[in-house]
Amino acid sequence: MSAPVGTFCLVLHSHLPWLLGHGRWPVGEEWLHQAWAQSYVPLAAMLQRLGEHGGRDLLTLGLTPVLAAQLDDPVARAEHHRWLGDWMLRADELSGSRDPVLAGLGRYEGAAARTALRRFERHWGAGGSPVWRALSDAGVVELLGGPLTHPVLPLVREPVAALALGSGLDDHRLRFGRRPRGIWLPECAYSPGLETLLAGHGVGHLMLDGPTLRHVGASTDRPWWLADSDVAVVARDLDVTYRVWSPRRGYPGGRWYRDFHAYHHASGLKLSRVTNASLGSHEKAGYEPEKATAAVAADVEDFVTLVRARLADLADRRGRPGLVVAAYDTELFGHWWHEGLDWLAGVLVALPEAGVRVTTLSRALAADVPAARVHPETGSWGLGKDLSVWAGPEVCDLLAEQNRAQDALLAAARSAVPRTGRSPWLDELAEATLLASASDWPFMVSHRASADYARARLRGHVAQVEALAAHGRPLGRTRPFGHVDARMLGPVGTIA
Repeated sequence: MSAPVGTFCLVLHSHLPWLLGHGRWPVGEEWLHQAWAQSYVPLAAMLQRLGEHGGRDLLTLGLTPVLAAQLDDPVARAEHHRWLGDWMLRADELSGSRDPVLAGLGRYEGAAARTALRRFERHWGAGGSPVWRALSDAGVVELLGGPLTHPVLPLVREPVAALALGSGLDDHRLRFGRRPRGIWLPECAYSPGLETLLAGHGVGHLMLDGPTLRHVGASTDRPWWLADSDVAVVARDLDVTYRVWSPRRGYPGGRWYRDFHAYHHASGLKLSRVTNASLGSHEKAGYEPEKATAAVAADVEDFVTLVRARLADLADRRGRPGLVVAAYDTELFGHWWHEGLDWLAGVLVALPEAGVRVTTLSRALAADVPAARVHPETGSWGLGKDLSVWAGPEVCDLLAEQNRAQDALLAAARSAVPRTGRSPWLDELAEATLLASASDWPFMVSHRASADYARARLRGHVAQVEALAAHGRPLGRTRPFGHVDARMLGPVGTIA
């Protein structure tokens, strides 16, 4: 085919809150190690393999600074190496089972563990940033930056939002060698006026959820200028995205895929397949890798057919090639959906063969510059497509706690002795405030996912802010972000 039927952009959002030193199981560092071994390492390996075969501009990868810092942390890397060894030992023990089915699954898990360990030792010895930077420098992916600790910017005090965004962009430059042109807007949460902050920090483009644009009559098949700024915005196509990530009909719920929730209690490994969503964990059938591989091939074909048909319809109706953007959490692939990375690799190869241009957001915008403006109202990609997940009745007390921490920081900044240099005390206070402002804590409570852990984490961060504010001096605690500079809040005495 001489001309593509249209353009497809895949955007992956990689994010976990700060977990190091905050528990291990069932929520805490175990969460980090599972996603690291099952999503981040194999995703990088898959992209490296496609890049070696000439793949370029394959996808747009958001990496939140708070996740990147953990993948670079030397203590975390040492712990992850031990975690991989433990995974291998548990699989080897299962492979010696007298039950031939369990023994076979043990060998399957053991092979996966050895592959992950080999890749980690070969490529991740200096942390994650060199891995992702090499893929970016080679033109295989586009990297997105973002605010430091993933706060919902419309709910954050304006000076603190500026601090979060500026610190996050600086962190990206330090790790990857350049400031990002595009960002992942946390939770795709937008409210009118936010574009002024984004443009002021040099943000060139971002993605919002489809309903945020469609609510004001804008289509999702083309880029737009965001309000009166020079920030370009594209929107997620939900009809295409939900073919994968839908609780009721998405691919990961297919009967042959490995079940995320069912554990083999003796080994701690996942050995069952979905079978039927109505069955309890103990009723699930055993996992059959060969059947899952066949299901992946079928779902690749289905998705490619869907995307091509969507783009062909857009071209017929609009008289020009259209744009489809699909976006997912990176952790869906490999961690939540065991076979997801095989599906992803298949899609990235099959779409161009079907006459679809696959590229990054930057490349898509270079080829199709926005020609009109859109003025969205408040929206997000959360339940209800508003801000209720982070500010609704169930979590209003958490929002009040976050606001109290931000107010303590701003009060401390106003009362501090004016200085031209940095203040270690205010810098430490600013970092603690940003950790308290993460979107994860109210999200987990709203979704009833380890809500007690989330509440305890937020209380702990707010308590640290209050202790720092009361002492008026640094407490000398370990800081994950030594570059945070409280002077980004603005001139002392002018902070609102």
